[in-house]
Amino acid sequence: MNPVPGNFTANLKLACSTRKSISELCRAIGVNRQQFNRYLNAGTEPSPHNRLRIAAAFGLDPVDFDLPSPVFWRRLNEQQHTIASEGPLADAFPGDIKALRPYLGFYQTWHTSLSWPGRIVCSCAHLREKGGQVLVTSLERIMDREGGIAQRSRYAGLAAYRRQRIFLTELTSGDAPTFGQTILMPFEIHQRRYLRGLTMGVSWRNNNLPYATRTIWRHLGKTIDKRSLVAGCGTHMPNSAALPSVVVSFLTEVQPLTAASMQP
Repeated sequence: MNPVPGNFTANLKLACSTRKSISELCRAIGVNRQQFNRYLNAGTEPSPHNRLRIAAAFGLDPVDFDLPSPVFWRRLNEQQHTIASEGPLADAFPGDIKALRPYLGFYQTWHTSLSWPGRIVCSCAHLREKGGQVLVTSLERIMDREGGIAQRSRYAGLAAYRRQRIFLTELTSGDAPTFGQTILMPFEIHQRRYLRGLTMGVSWRNNNLPYATRTIWRHLGKTIDKRSLVAGCGTHMPNSAALPSVVVSFLTEVQPLTAASMQP
């Protein structure tokens, strides 16, 4: 059925009636509440960019909002049923997408692992927005010539921002995939480069034992030399000159991992 001009406001009200609150929806979309009210009550049409954000929040295409309201309502219900059937975590991501956007881009990351005792593992990660969600991709590349080991692990998953924390849930690629999970503290007011937190995974060289360890991420921006980023991955001894002092200090500090200990 062809879209009918002028139906956007009525259909937006229908869509909003399926949500707990307008404020929560605005935070998820990343649109100012006052501006959103103009879409609802003043008949103001959003920009194409904001229209795409709104549609993505409901799992719809922007043109769906121009359909006759009965047709739009059926399509919305069909989409909501599809989302509900995907399981209890279908609506868990991305949380507050507006709060997540300052963290998009590339990172060099460090952590310790049971697979490489006594060493610090350097990896890389990328956070990007797509279709109303924030996707995370992580890569480990380790060359151990002495042990004859060449390891290349790729993780892909989703990021969420909830209760002032960044949550990452990833799945490895390959024939025997495993999960990796990371919780990061947001940037501090006077520190916009390092994220500190905790990462959990499974050791692939130590009988699949689970582990939890500190992790620290350095934000490198949204455009970088990807080849150089990957080339920097590997393992290092804690006294290596290749490791920033803040990384060594955080990963080797002997004390319980608490919110206070993760502050810059």
